[in-house]
Formats: sequence, structure tokens, C-alpha cells
Amino acid sequence: MKIAAYEVRPDEKPVIEGLCKKYGIDLISTPANLDKTTANMAAGCDGVTTLGQSDYCNEVLDELKGYGVQVLASRCVGYNHMNCDYARSLGFRLCNGAYAPNGVAEYTVMAILMCIRKFKKALYNTNDNDFTLKGKMGRELRTMTVGVMGTGKIGFTIIKCLSGFGCRIIANDVYENDAVRAYAEYVDLDTLYRESDIITIHTPLLPETTGMIDREAIAKMKDGVIILNNSRGQMVVEQDLTDALNSGKVAFAGLDVVSTEPIRADNPLLTAKNCIITPHMSWGSQGSRQRIMDCTVSNIRAFLNGTPENVVNP
Repeated sequence: MKIAAYEVRPDEKPVIEGLCKKYGIDLISTPANLDKTTANMAAGCDGVTTLGQSDYCNEVLDELKGYGVQVLASRCVGYNHMNCDYARSLGFRLCNGAYAPNGVAEYTVMAILMCIRKFKKALYNTNDNDFTLKGKMGRELRTMTVGVMGTGKIGFTIIKCLSGFGCRIIANDVYENDAVRAYAEYVDLDTLYRESDIITIHTPLLPETTGMIDREAIAKMKDGVIILNNSRGQMVVEQDLTDALNSGKVAFAGLDVVSTEPIRADNPLLTAKNCIITPHMSWGSQGSRQRIMDCTVSNIRAFLNGTPENVVNP
């Protein structure tokens, strides 16, 4: 069994090397993305694994198919980048990663607290030896309404974490979960926009969710709303959010994802007031890293052994 691993970060390299050695798997790895210039590295490999920035265009998939690759394993929970329909037409099986939702959930709660307590301003002012409270008075979470968009594993875990703060929690999801109702009230999307002081996004990136946080959606929100996005950057129209931040319609944004990662110098959000941008790290606890590497190698081994796991295009 042989695996080609792309986009391998320095922190991942010893983990995946150790797992492959444990299971007797031949491994070729590179920090480079999978694309037309690097696909030949997978020649003779049974499986390929990447993160989220690789190019799964038709030409690359055709080339991988010609090399005999059978399974494509994402080291991400999301798989919108993997060109699923065309991969399915070629007979590939695509697998996504899995890890406990607690890392993202805890990070989201941290970001909410940083936003409502104006931590960015406090930190920057302190670095400038300004210890006054001017412009730093925040709010208490227990007095606020939090709207959670998406109540899958991550969204539900966030709801349970937030319940301890005593805030009102409302939620929206196409597929409602009865277990969520013990902590939150399901509402339609317009109600969530209208009544939430804080909106946190945890829906998958689909054609119908792409660009859903746009000028029209923001206009339905409260003045001074706080927006968190730890899901996928493409769900936000970045110029519209920038305009809303600069006008004060949106009081603060905490973003762990942007439309193009790493963030480009021309991204308008870099000019936005009251915005925290972090480098897609909400998932990145030590436990989550180990779990997703275990899952990735297990997905490839299971498929090649005839017992597929975590297949997203059966």
C-alpha cells in the first residue's frame, strides 16, 4: 500500500510518518499542494491525501485515475474542494476527516468573549501603554441572544457550551435535531438574523450557502450585531461584511476562515475596523490533529481493505 500526502505541514509530518510506519505503508509526502504540476508524485500510489487548498480540477483527477489512485482522503471535515461529482464519475471514493467538535466549539466561545469584551482594542491599547477604559466597556453574554447557524456536531457542541453562560440561544438548520431543543429554540433564518446579538456560522459550504452572508442578509440583522465564522470563508461576501464593519452596522467580526487562504493582501477585510482574523486554526488542538491523522490513514486502509469508512460520495 502506498500513499501520496500533499500539503503536509511540519506538525503533521512526524505524525503521518509514524502512522504509515506502524501499518507498513509506503509514504511520499510534500508540503506542496496537489495540482497539475505535482500530480505525478502520486504515480503508483493507491491513495492520495490533502488538506483544503489543493486543486481537484478535472485534469488533475484524470491524471490521478491514470496512475491507479483509488481513494482520495481529505484531512479536513469539509470536502467541498474535492470536485465530488466528477470524482464520482471516474469511480473515485472520497473520504473526509473526523475529529471531536470540542476544539472548534471552545475556540468559538473564546472568540465570542473576545468580541463582546473588545479584547482586540484592549490588547492593542495596552501595547501602547494605554490603560484607560475608554472604548473598552463590553457586554455580558448572559444578557445577549446568540444565533447558531448549523446544529451539526460542532454547532450542537457550541450550543451546549454556551448554555452555561445563561444567554438565550436560537438556532437554524435544515435538519433539526430534537436533542438541541433542550438548549436552544429553532427559528427561521430571518428571525435568527433579526433577533440575534451574536451570529455564529457552522453550516457546510454548499451552493445554497455560498455568499449567504451578504448585504441583504446583514440588513436584516440588528445594528451592532457580532458575526463569527469558523466554517468556510466563501459563505461570507467579504466586501459586504467589510462595508458593514466600517459603517458600524456590524460591531465586530471574528473570522477563522476567509475566501482564499492564506489571506491575500487585497482582501477587503484587512481594512475593516473591529475585525479579528485568525489562520483557520480553530480546529487545531493537539487532540484534533492526532485524531484527523489517525482518521485519514484509517480511511485509506479501510477502503483498500474493502470496508470503507467516512465516504462522502458512495
